[in-house]
Amino acid sequence: MRLPTTLGLLLSLTSPTVFAGEAEAIPDYAEESLTGDWGGARSDLFRRGIAFDGLYRIDALRNMSGGLQRGGRPMTHLELKMTADLDKLWGWSDTTAFVSLLGDYGSKLNATMTGSLLGVSNIEVPVSTHRLFHAWVQKDFADKQWSLLAGLYPIDSEFMVMDAAGVFVQPPYGALADLSMTRGPSIFNNSAVGLRLKWTSADRSMYAQSAVLDGIPGNPAHPKGTHIAFQRGDGIMSIAEAGVRPWATGDDSFSKYAVGFWGYSAKVDDLVDTDAAGTPVRRKSRGWYALAEQTLASGTAVGDISAFYRYSATDGDSAPIRTTQNMGIHLKGPLPGLGDDVLGLAFTRAGLGGKFIQAQANAGIAAAATESAWELTYRHQVNRWLAVQPVVQQFRHPGGDLARPKATVVGVRLDIAL
Repeated sequence: MRLPTTLGLLLSLTSPTVFAGEAEAIPDYAEESLTGDWGGARSDLFRRGIAFDGLYRIDALRNMSGGLQRGGRPMTHLELKMTADLDKLWGWSDTTAFVSLLGDYGSKLNATMTGSLLGVSNIEVPVSTHRLFHAWVQKDFADKQWSLLAGLYPIDSEFMVMDAAGVFVQPPYGALADLSMTRGPSIFNNSAVGLRLKWTSADRSMYAQSAVLDGIPGNPAHPKGTHIAFQRGDGIMSIAEAGVRPWATGDDSFSKYAVGFWGYSAKVDDLVDTDAAGTPVRRKSRGWYALAEQTLASGTAVGDISAFYRYSATDGDSAPIRTTQNMGIHLKGPLPGLGDDVLGLAFTRAGLGGKFIQAQANAGIAAAATESAWELTYRHQVNRWLAVQPVVQQFRHPGGDLARPKATVVGVRLDIAL
């Protein structure tokens, strides 16, 4: 299946709109979106059970020094979302449908200028395209403690998520950097068909979830557009996560501790090992992660202070990154009168696998043991639909190459709620 070109759109991994029966729960579209309430039609649709949302994002970033070469051009990201309450529409109790159309275009800054394994922008994609990204139906059971979801589903919308890290522009604060480089995870911007089962405790303080999906999203032979292709050798990708939210005190606080495991059923080529005939040995790819995020203090002189940490590891046989550590601090309302602004500082260290280092040496490249990256950013909420976010990044050993100089990236992100 391929989406028509006229649907060129894009993504921000946000949750679908949550419906409520009360009139006051209707979003204030006139204040919260550039396009407004469409003469009242948008609010009327919401009452009927259909919510439309959109985002237009621009990253104007430039590699100032080091890496592969200096330079940079803007990249853009446009998303349109529709959430449907199927109880209101068709009488299907506790059932929700969600569709997200996305399109990503513009610069390939990291690929052409910086050369990092970790990445520069979480809207940079290998091939500029538009694509159907979310397309699923979810049924809730047992007072909404259980839910079953089926359809096109990106795992990084619910698994491995650290909400306190969501302000950062670099990709490794979303999907795991090591998992992202495996054979085909269902993450931005290419999702796979699958099933997700989730349980939440009655007081919402504990949860467990698991998903099984097509082992290779889309069709690698046709990277543009939307493709649903179940091909021999795809296998399945599975992931499970369990966690607790023990001390959350409100919508603006963070409190989550979780652990997860993932793996593929199909085997992939080892980076180094071969058999007697010189053919790469085939091995299974798997890994795990643990994360923690917590609001440490509220109402301080620098606003609400939150911190996060995540560690992840793979087998190290088939992907460059063996382990990843993410850590950072999130300050909400750091300046007087700017309670919606966010200041963030984060650091990621990727430990490169021994087999990747050996493979690089075999190719005549001196590989570093790690690649690391810093990011400092400040998101200023100009109004309820426009945010401006300056960002500074630095990469040590980009690409894991000892000969590649330290790279510095600066720029700005613009977010416009549609």
